[in-house]
Amino acid sequence: MATLFSTAPMTASSGRVVLNLMLAALTLVASVGMAGMIWGATDDLLVAGLFMLAFCLGIGMILLVAMIRAQIHVRPMQQVDMSLVLGTIEDSDTGIAVTGPGGNLVCANRQFESWFGGLPTPPGLPLDNEARMRLTAAAIAARRDGRADIEKLESDRGLIDVVVRRAGNLDGHLVWRFRRSSQFDSFGDIMRMLGSDIGRRLGSAGVMTALVDGNGIGIVANRVFLQRVLGSPDAPSSGWAFAELLRSDGDAIRLAADPPTADPVRLIQVPLDDQGRVRATLFLLLDETPGTREARAVATGDLHALLGMLPLGLAVAEQDGRLLFMNAHFRRAAGIGPDTAIVYPSDLVVEEDKAAVSDAVRRFSAGRGSASDLSVRLKARPEENVALTIAAAKGLGKASVLLSLKDNSEESKLKRQVAQAMKMQAVGQLAGGVAHDFNNILTAIIGHCDLMTMRHIPGDSDYDDIQQIKHNSNRAAALTRQLLAFSRQQTLRPQILQLPDIISEITNLLKRLLGETVRLEVSHGRSLGTVRADPGQLEQVIVNLAVNARDAMPEGGTLTIQTYGLSQADVRKLGIEIMPVTEYTAMKVTDTGTGIPQDILNKIFEPFFTTKEVGKGTGLGLSTVYGIVKQTGGFIFAESELGKGTSFIIYLPVHEAPATAPVARAPVKEASPELWGTGTILLVEDEAMVRAVAERALARQGYKILTATNGEEGLEIIEAGDEPIDLVISDVVMPTMDGPTMARAAREKRPDLPIIFMSGYAEEQLRKSIDLDNIGFLPKPFSVQQIGQAAREALSGNISRETVE
Repeated sequence: MATLFSTAPMTASSGRVVLNLMLAALTLVASVGMAGMIWGATDDLLVAGLFMLAFCLGIGMILLVAMIRAQIHVRPMQQVDMSLVLGTIEDSDTGIAVTGPGGNLVCANRQFESWFGGLPTPPGLPLDNEARMRLTAAAIAARRDGRADIEKLESDRGLIDVVVRRAGNLDGHLVWRFRRSSQFDSFGDIMRMLGSDIGRRLGSAGVMTALVDGNGIGIVANRVFLQRVLGSPDAPSSGWAFAELLRSDGDAIRLAADPPTADPVRLIQVPLDDQGRVRATLFLLLDETPGTREARAVATGDLHALLGMLPLGLAVAEQDGRLLFMNAHFRRAAGIGPDTAIVYPSDLVVEEDKAAVSDAVRRFSAGRGSASDLSVRLKARPEENVALTIAAAKGLGKASVLLSLKDNSEESKLKRQVAQAMKMQAVGQLAGGVAHDFNNILTAIIGHCDLMTMRHIPGDSDYDDIQQIKHNSNRAAALTRQLLAFSRQQTLRPQILQLPDIISEITNLLKRLLGETVRLEVSHGRSLGTVRADPGQLEQVIVNLAVNARDAMPEGGTLTIQTYGLSQADVRKLGIEIMPVTEYTAMKVTDTGTGIPQDILNKIFEPFFTTKEVGKGTGLGLSTVYGIVKQTGGFIFAESELGKGTSFIIYLPVHEAPATAPVARAPVKEASPELWGTGTILLVEDEAMVRAVAERALARQGYKILTATNGEEGLEIIEAGDEPIDLVISDVVMPTMDGPTMARAAREKRPDLPIIFMSGYAEEQLRKSIDLDNIGFLPKPFSVQQIGQAAREALSGNISRETVE
């Protein structure tokens, strides 16, 4: 029964009319008096009359405005028809309560009153302290954000989900909805069940229940079991050895406390698993009394009804292996419908697992072995393994085998996502390390090619060979940039932009790449949020996806690029655990090609993995896409169906700062042809081949070069002061002392010392970690011209101070 707490309506003051009449009379008297004074002073009746008229009009306007404002302030608030609200929520199977602005309970339905034993006011419900703290936090969040959700809140009635919404006039009320959670905590639910009214009802029906851990020690039992076995319903419900409370007389099992002539008991064993490990067992004990076949049939029906009530996937089979009963949880976990007929347990699994399941059922039906788990693949979900628990069931009439199956599809999906993310992260770290070391080698090769080119002119016999070496080295450098993109260590120039603008800029390029047989369709959603990304890298992402789609449609087809926005509610509906709940702008690239088989769909983002013919792909296209998206802070997922096509969906978080004006791309700075200079440069590099190339290149430009193999040697040269140093060019990662540590120590003595860092890692990451002013950046691999240009700009005071926002 719902309870309603009402508030008295607001009313206007009864003396307001009298007060207004008194003010009007005073105004008239004042205006007559003022007019008389003006008439006496000016001796002009017209001026006095005009003054009296203007004065009355002004005071009248003031009173009129005051009366209107008073009517607005005292206008009664629209009253909520609480009988309508109660009629809406009363018959709901969800517990609903409404609290007012002051935290008082306004109304609640019967389900709420039944669940919580009365009409307590949320969040002060009869739950433990942790649950009440979660409810209090949800109330605060709902008043702030409009809605708050709590999943799997523990209560005496099992796990419940709570939704709190802000509602009502001026958003002052909170609507609380309590519903049973869709996810069961089987172990906790059974513990609560045995200690609640359900345990007492089972006892009244003659069913003794006990929950026992993996060591055979009792955890909880109902009062009938304690009375029959331990002699008192108030005996300790835990801590006893279950095996010592029973005795076996041949094929019959009796309670140890019963006399030898007592009726035996039927023992039903239900294993409870925890992520594949059996950690507890539920025992149901029923008195085995003489009876007719009809009575046994009734008992079997009662057993099936009992198994149907339990929040576990349970089934029983007879001695020849035929299934007798499957409850709803078992059918849902097995992926079969309520009306689907299954004869044998082996019919649930794939062909490879049929023999193992049949042998296990046959072995347990003969009474050999204890409960065990089988890792099988179901016909409904052949791509993943599930645990099928099989145990012998004694004293159940025709039923001789008990089967348990847990619905762990969501858990398995989450495990696969986490494992894939960890694998991609590990491969990315490896690829980044390989690319960094390879960049040092390419720096030496390209640098020596440049030095050799200076000694040859076009037409020499060796000139073309040198150019070919340099060309192939630059191709290798492009591959390392793709590896760095996959490992999220490449240099980005992020800007605030709109995805439709990026797509429109490369539409003509895409049409040329796709050819005449592939049709391009582009559609954009409304009110898309801005994203923070590198426009050049986003173009690379779209081009790579488009080229892959073209190759998947050799006979032609349609490539669709779609953009749309996702709210926080939309993200929650997706159910992707690894994606934070925030607003996203999504881009979906869909083709009508051949599709990707499911067994290799999880491998497509790995570097060097390709399904193309040898020589037609490096296997770095999709890995580059993956790295760019992840470094931008987004997520990418692939969906495919053989014969119908593939979709790649990219989610980029909406940037909170408003996009005021489109940011123009930075113009490419042309290198100065003049590279000569003077001064002393300290070159700090641990790789001898890179150090040699850089030293020779700078020396040819007229600089005096001092070299060091690590940060400590470089710092000693700076502190010695034997020669004034005009510029420091240093590697970042070095043994003993790295470049940034040396730079900070050097800046303490020479605050204005210009420094250039050489590295194959991303400039954005380096600038965030170094945090020093007047720092230049030279990416590896570099040419002789590039290091000469960087040195000249640094010494002339033109070090780029670009801040990566």
